[in-house]
Amino acid sequence: MIGILLIAIGSLGAASFYVPFQKVKVWSWESYWIMQGVAAWLLAPWVFALVAISPGTLMDIISETPAHTKWLVMMFGALWGVGGLTFGLSIRYMGVALGQSLVLGLCAAVGTLVPAFQSGGNLFADRAGILTMIGVAVALAGIVIIGYAGALKNKGLSEEQRKEAVKDFALKKGILIAILSGLMSASFAFGLEAGKPLEVLAAEKGTNSLYVSNPTLIFILLGGFITNLIYCVYLNIKNKTYTDYTSVSAGVFLNNLAFTFLAGVLWFLQFHFFGMGKSLMPEAMSAFSWSILMALNIAMANIWGIFLKEWKGVSKKTYIILVIGILVLILSTFVVKLT
Repeated sequence: MIGILLIAIGSLGAASFYVPFQKVKVWSWESYWIMQGVAAWLLAPWVFALVAISPGTLMDIISETPAHTKWLVMMFGALWGVGGLTFGLSIRYMGVALGQSLVLGLCAAVGTLVPAFQSGGNLFADRAGILTMIGVAVALAGIVIIGYAGALKNKGLSEEQRKEAVKDFALKKGILIAILSGLMSASFAFGLEAGKPLEVLAAEKGTNSLYVSNPTLIFILLGGFITNLIYCVYLNIKNKTYTDYTSVSAGVFLNNLAFTFLAGVLWFLQFHFFGMGKSLMPEAMSAFSWSILMALNIAMANIWGIFLKEWKGVSKKTYIILVIGILVLILSTFVVKLT
């Protein structure tokens, strides 16, 4: 239960990270997106790792890990970066609630099941494997319910109401981007699996079990940062928005820096607390931890969607279906208690 609670704290950060962007002034999407990436993918992983692990020990862990392991983890991070990049676009076109639901739903299923099958395990061979499959199925059921609520919302609102709730609302474009994002975002889970040698070495060096994932996060997020940096610089040049950083007043720049960095730290918290929570899960159900993270992210994102009035104007029936979907997602996280 403590493990689930820790993952839930991280999910709250993940579901909330897009909210500070509403306070960013003047800057284009590509400008504030990469600035939050500096905080989330470059600074936060090192800061949290250095706080959790003594600097000397952290550098020993990194230097003693085989180079091919670090490159492999970074590669998965770069692939995840494509998912993270399109994740931001899916929210831009569909809103916090529906965008996160579609992306994280695919990410939950692929990121939970593929690593388990890749490791050669038979998920139907024992109780833990079967419960993992059941947990993912329940989570996907909750996602389908929320997706249905989203379809009802789209059908019941006028174009003006959709634009009021989500400024750049574009359902078809958003769905296509969300599918790509969900599949690529699952690479984060693959990166965590590939980073197991880093975790083992961290444990051997006496690192608290709650923080053994932090060195792996440094390399996954570095790969993701590189992908996002390339695309955002391309957009800055293409759209001539590179002046965003220098054309605003000092007050606006500091305001934007503060809120983009806040967004980045909130985003990073999901994986910091995920690593802590996963370490407390039963070993046989560790693969299901990823599904728990995604399910709670979706549930909390939709709760935020309600507060942000993204569901304003929908029918009572749509609200009821949405709440049922959120409850199903939350309940799916407790399958681990059946072990």
